[in-house]
Amino acid sequence: MLLKLKPAFKDYIWGGTRLKTDFKFDTELSKVAEGWMLSCHKDGENIIENGKHTGKTLSEVIACEGRDILGENGKKFDFFPILIKFIDAKDNLSVQVHPDNDYALRVEGEYGKTECWYVLDCEEGAELIYGFKKEISSEEFRERVENNTFLDVVNKVKVHKGDFFFIEAGTLHAIGKGILICEIQQNSNTTYRVYDYGRRDKDGNTRPLHTEKAIAVTKCEKPKYDTKPTGKEIDLGGAKAQQLVSCELFKVERVSVSKEFSFECDKKSFASIVVTDGQGEIKSKDESLILKKGDSVFVSAGTGEILINGKLDIIKTTV
Repeated sequence: MLLKLKPAFKDYIWGGTRLKTDFKFDTELSKVAEGWMLSCHKDGENIIENGKHTGKTLSEVIACEGRDILGENGKKFDFFPILIKFIDAKDNLSVQVHPDNDYALRVEGEYGKTECWYVLDCEEGAELIYGFKKEISSEEFRERVENNTFLDVVNKVKVHKGDFFFIEAGTLHAIGKGILICEIQQNSNTTYRVYDYGRRDKDGNTRPLHTEKAIAVTKCEKPKYDTKPTGKEIDLGGAKAQQLVSCELFKVERVSVSKEFSFECDKKSFASIVVTDGQGEIKSKDESLILKKGDSVFVSAGTGEILINGKLDIIKTTV
């Protein structure tokens, strides 16, 4: 089963307009910070745009069709396992951290948040925050938040198109202005804000910080991972594929299709296909959909062989 998904949009204060201008997303929001491309989260669900389930949420389809469409791996999770976003940072995001599963389930009632970022595009000189320059204590963490010197100890990284960041729960981070990314994450919306540049919202209020919770979950250390994909690019003839990451939570692959790309969507996992550029078509034995930049398709587990043809770049995610 191929399900075309309508994104859920968010207009956070740091967002821009590239998701409207570059991806042609249809929304009345004047700025679009995020497009939730694969989501069963209560804060922003996808709506189905094709077939017999048109107009239903993805959660409703899962309830109707049964959890087998998630696959053996997907059914191991208590909640839908992942959330995928496009993020347009016209301004700096807050410096933040996310808890792990143990803390988040106990305190917030939802999953923690390990995530990863694939840089779709960025302005020259753009940078983001990824961990700390050096290990610091909880006491220094609190003192630097209070005396407004927190940015002196964070690790700033210059970014380039195609860079990749794996951000385990507990890792301090912040997307910087001028960066457009695709984010694959656990299905969670729990964020602890550490520093917000003194900004005020549309009502003139400063956004709350979550210092004590952040101190409880943050790994106050240098980042452990490189800023590149974990796999080498493989030439498949009609496409080039590269593993971005494979962990116990998700497996993410970037594929640049020049002619055609096929894969088996077996009973182990559903597949998410998000188009980051170009156009083409996706086919199963029984269905087909036209694809263009900005499209998101949920492929149910057990669908069988999937063929994608055309000239397009995609992010393929499974669990």
